[in-house]
Amino acid sequence: MWQLSVSPSKCCVLSVGKKVLEDSSLKLSIDDSTLPVVNSCVDLGITISNDLSPRLHINTIVAKAHKRANAIHRCFISKDVSTLIRAFIVYVRPIVEYNIVRCGHLTVK
Repeated sequence: MWQLSVSPSKCCVLSVGKKVLEDSSLKLSIDDSTLPVVNSCVDLGITISNDLSPRLHINTIVAKAHKRANAIHRCFISKDVSTLIRAFIVYVRPIVEYNIVRCGHLTVK
């Protein structure tokens, strides 16, 4: 119907909740390829963890944005503030704003 094949190498098992499948005898497979059990996975640019906390996704996004901002700071010869702000808006802000996760319930520890 869909005419799309499933790629087992891109698939995994993510057990959501308190009970983890790591030690389970249940082995899921596609086309004789056993799927690995993972604690987190990335789908469409969003990192999903087994406790559904946005913390891992936010840490990944912050690290990417920080690397890009540092690259701008190192590579631009001009230190004109308006040029640097424009570069930040063009190159860093889309990383931060893509698939923003609502995380108002997170608390600082």
